[in-house]
Amino acid sequence: MEIKTYLVLTGLALLSIAVCGCESVHYYSQAIQGQYSILEGRQPISDIIANPESPVSLRERLAHILAVRQFAENELQLPAENHYLTYVDLRRPYVVWNVFAAPEFSVSPKTWCYPVVGCAAYRGYFTEKNARQYADGLISQGYDVYVAGVTAYSTLGWFDDPVLSTFMRYSENQTAALIFHELAHQVLYVKGDTAFNESFATAVEQEGLKRWQEKIQASHLFRDYLRDYRRQQQFIRLIMQYRQVLETLYQSDASTLDKRKQKASIFSELSDEFDRLKTNKTGLSAYDNWMDNSLNNAKISSVAAYHDFVPAFHKMLVEHDGNLNQFYTACRELAQGTKDERHRILSSYLAN
Repeated sequence: MEIKTYLVLTGLALLSIAVCGCESVHYYSQAIQGQYSILEGRQPISDIIANPESPVSLRERLAHILAVRQFAENELQLPAENHYLTYVDLRRPYVVWNVFAAPEFSVSPKTWCYPVVGCAAYRGYFTEKNARQYADGLISQGYDVYVAGVTAYSTLGWFDDPVLSTFMRYSENQTAALIFHELAHQVLYVKGDTAFNESFATAVEQEGLKRWQEKIQASHLFRDYLRDYRRQQQFIRLIMQYRQVLETLYQSDASTLDKRKQKASIFSELSDEFDRLKTNKTGLSAYDNWMDNSLNNAKISSVAAYHDFVPAFHKMLVEHDGNLNQFYTACRELAQGTKDERHRILSSYLAN
């Protein structure tokens, strides 16, 4: 492992020991070890492609990713640098497992704060066993808990991110969108403002995929992407609708017993509404597995409407005649203000 990576990991380890208690030291230790194992497992993609013994399907997918990465750097002015030039076979279905938690009568998620990146509504583990052990501890404290596998994440420039074997479950357009999205986070990331960060990265992802399909003359790519994106947004709206119903219940003066009964009834109504919407050929059956598992406050809280400002960012790009460098500069300037100022300005775009 290169000296820079070793020093960064050592620094993070010392920081976690300095600012955290024993439980957190254990958590950061597993996180550092997990990240280390990924970095140690990297193989140059060029070597894999050149090796005739590599599976043909893997070579083709990796060649596609290299082309997408080059396009991102040359045409989208995204800082690809040394990202996505290596490959890691994780030999597991997910790279990390996130633990979400919420009180019995609240859909406001429990949050955890970390050095560098700030606070988040989840705690990530590099093994499912550790994630579920931590989840069991939260359940014993009375929390609703949800454990979800994650196929990709960005180190926000701390390390040279590799292509993970978990990417291979995506279609080619989904893979391209993922790379554009993660590289957009390298352009701009504002600590503590998920709505801004995710809306910005999603807008770049969408513009990138639209330009990519034009380059490779595959007009169906962006159409298929938009179909999936709209389906995702419809599902999020459904969850947010019932999240509000639950919030109203939890803030009421109903007794604990009544709240438990009504909570179960609301989750039953959500399942019924989901089944009804599926019959309209909405494509929502893609979320069958998510809905089939036990619904609870933690699972509901894990779904958030973080894309509200995507249209605002698209309008900003139009303002700059599609010039991405000017757009990025304007977004960086916007990021200098307070969170309230940023959201007010973006909301003004939505109102016009």
